[in-house]
Amino acid sequence: MPPNTPAYLLLALLLLLAGTAASAARLRPPPPNATSAGEPVYLWPLPKSVTSGSRTLTVDPDLALDPWGPGGASPAVAEAFERYRGHVFAPWAHAARAGGGGYDVARLTVVVASANETLALGVDESYTIYVGAAGGVNSIVGGATIEANTIYGAIRGLETFSQLCVFNYDTKNVEVRHAPWHIQDEPRFAFRGLLLDTSRHYLPVDVIKQVIDSMSFAKLNVLHWHIIDEQSFPLEVPSYPNLWKGSYSKWERYTVEDAHDIVNYAKKRGINVMAEIDVPGHAESWGNGYPKLWPSPNCTEPLDVSSNFTFEVISGILSDMREIFPFGLFHLGGDEVYTGCWNVTPHVRQWLNERNMTTKDAYKYFVLKAQELAVKLNWIPVNWEETFNSFKENLNPLTVVHNWLGPGVCPKVVAKGFRCIMSNQGVWYLDHLDVPWEDVYSGEPLAGISNKDQQKLVLGGEVCMWGETADTSDVLQTIWPRAAAAAERLWSQLEAISAQDLETTVLSRLHYFRCLLNHRGIAAAPVTNYYARRPPIGPGSCFVQ
Repeated sequence: MPPNTPAYLLLALLLLLAGTAASAARLRPPPPNATSAGEPVYLWPLPKSVTSGSRTLTVDPDLALDPWGPGGASPAVAEAFERYRGHVFAPWAHAARAGGGGYDVARLTVVVASANETLALGVDESYTIYVGAAGGVNSIVGGATIEANTIYGAIRGLETFSQLCVFNYDTKNVEVRHAPWHIQDEPRFAFRGLLLDTSRHYLPVDVIKQVIDSMSFAKLNVLHWHIIDEQSFPLEVPSYPNLWKGSYSKWERYTVEDAHDIVNYAKKRGINVMAEIDVPGHAESWGNGYPKLWPSPNCTEPLDVSSNFTFEVISGILSDMREIFPFGLFHLGGDEVYTGCWNVTPHVRQWLNERNMTTKDAYKYFVLKAQELAVKLNWIPVNWEETFNSFKENLNPLTVVHNWLGPGVCPKVVAKGFRCIMSNQGVWYLDHLDVPWEDVYSGEPLAGISNKDQQKLVLGGEVCMWGETADTSDVLQTIWPRAAAAAERLWSQLEAISAQDLETTVLSRLHYFRCLLNHRGIAAAPVTNYYARRPPIGPGSCFVQ
């Protein structure tokens, strides 16, 4: 941005204001999780750096977007601004607007340094927010400003700004309390995921979009779409059109156009979609369309390792999926592979004997060949941890190992130079309904890793919504609010998280965020349920259930 342009001068002014606010804060700093008045910061997830004041500002129902910088005028920013306007203001807000105006915050300036819309792992999601009123102690210019390097940082900033805006039922105004606010924020981990399983139960596209919306509210940024498993194959694959004969019915399928729609919808919210085909196990449904993929009618899983046709089909699936899923990571599964029926299927047994291979060797052969096919398509392969546990020395060096069986895996993975994603089932499997939110919140991806270079190999983590007992009727209330506990662990700085008391500060903030989700139409269950997704056991406020 050249000097002496309006955008440059505005940025300079913002930096000056930020420095003034920070200097004032240093005189009597509040705790990192509290406002200047000592109240909890009701923002979820907790930002990296927050200073606040004691004023209450009113926000104009006709709040205007004032875009600056190469990326400020991006359609993605404008669309996000309109979405958040809809969350902040009631439909009748304009009609009730005070005729004389006089609102403290009449415009939202969004300054974005880059117009690049590429959404990749590690994209810059940092942002800075300043909200003040003209004439305040630390304010020269009234209004609100979000500054970001990318449009995705701006979208994260819009989420935070929307959470600062609270409706006052007495005055019927939207207000920002504890102003002026100065927030500097960025995520702790680049990969903050949620697995959604659409094989065990089909989820309509609109439900998947609701899940994506809810993820954006908590700043999660990867939808791990477990599309296919042994129970059903709902996705259209043009190269092998009979594969989706493995769907539950003709009305429980995703067309190529549906998949494109989901990916584009997610991208507008700063969310990547990582697809998965789980091979060679968890693939029985494939054989409904192509029975030759089964070793025999009595051995329908794992896929036939001895057949070239098996790998031709995998290659075709991956090639078709590469046209849909631009994200750099692709999940190849590789877990729970029970190879016993390979040994008792005559032609597979012969194939093994000819190559002097055991079934464990064949499992390794299959995983490595699938990895090779994915890498040729410029994908980074992700595999469940059994592959690392079984033949770590043979995995492609690019492999990202996905932990799930228990704690203590990522330290072993990164010690061998591989990257890791944590999903320890003891704390981050959402289908485990008896895991309380406190345990979810305590899950720490870097546990047991003290070496700084090895810590960098932990991409982040993921909560997993396996679908055996979840469908449209209950999936959202099974995900939320417990997924929010992991979302804060993955976004917020460890020092800020550690400074909070679970049963006072964190609990009240999580109650608040759960109510925010409910207000936005997301069916988040009560926070303190003994079993997740249970309805309330009696009358009461959203803020104390």
